[in-house]
Amino acid sequence: MAKNKFYVVWYGLKPGVYSSWDACKKQVEGVQGARYKGFPDRMKAERALEMGYEQFKNATGIDKISTKSGTRPIEQSIAVDAACSGNPGKMEYRGVFTLTGTEIFRSKVYEQGTNNIGEFLAIVHCLAWQQNNKTNYPVYSDSRNAIAWVKAGKAKTKLDRTAQTASLFEVISRAENWLKNNKIHVPILKWETTEWGEIPADFGRK
Repeated sequence: MAKNKFYVVWYGLKPGVYSSWDACKKQVEGVQGARYKGFPDRMKAERALEMGYEQFKNATGIDKISTKSGTRPIEQSIAVDAACSGNPGKMEYRGVFTLTGTEIFRSKVYEQGTNNIGEFLAIVHCLAWQQNNKTNYPVYSDSRNAIAWVKAGKAKTKLDRTAQTASLFEVISRAENWLKNNKIHVPILKWETTEWGEIPADFGRK
């Protein structure tokens, strides 16, 4: 264990990332069903903690994903996802580097939204972010609807326009205007969840 500098505790007294074996040991020793593992650096440890033990035990990172078809996600890419509690309900979205899981951006929490709207806004946010930062990473989303909306240049949502959703519709309008006035120079790809597991940008709230 000397080569490991950080330790993930998925199941123990207090799950988290620990910077020494002694600290990790205190969380797992004597705990029935404890799940933990050492990593050489904090980034990999935090990514593994985020993925969760059940997913991690089968795929220890995107570089080690094994699939039946042999297809693999593009490592140098950005993955986006949205989380929505209810339909409609509180909604937010974010984008991460696919390989490392490092978060690039995260939206505020909207009081009334839908998952499709969040996925749509996440893709457009990612496209605008890349334009501003002069990068050209492929973008992964696990929402076919959102990808179709982006390619059509319009969010075809049935969400009602109310005082509570007014600010969200303003953001949707800005996203649609961005698509109208800018060309998309990067691939927008479907994340194959059944093959690769949850998208790296997943909020883990299922």
